[in-house]
Amino acid sequence: MKRPNPGKQQHKFDVSLSDAQSIDVQYGLEPVIDPSLSVDDGSAPGGVHFYLVQCPYCGESFETQLDTSSGSARYVEDCQICCQPIEFSLEVDHAGALQALSTLRSD
Repeated sequence: MKRPNPGKQQHKFDVSLSDAQSIDVQYGLEPVIDPSLSVDDGSAPGGVHFYLVQCPYCGESFETQLDTSSGSARYVEDCQICCQPIEFSLEVDHAGALQALSTLRSD
């Protein structure tokens, strides 16, 4: 155990654990997105939203994160249950609101 040095000044950090944003800033962390803390009905344009999709391979539903801020896109993401590649097709309007989402088998 270290003994305190009488000539050395002790630093105290005034950080409340409930203030997650100040902790992120202090340590240079990216903010954590907790989907349970916010209700997202997908009506807000742009940004990251969580959607429930059904795998075209195994038929299981899972929640995935979609970023509509960069407009319409096509990309491949693996199913979280069976790990098969799913082709996502996002159609986003000029305001950044999701117009359509389709999932297709990639084979």
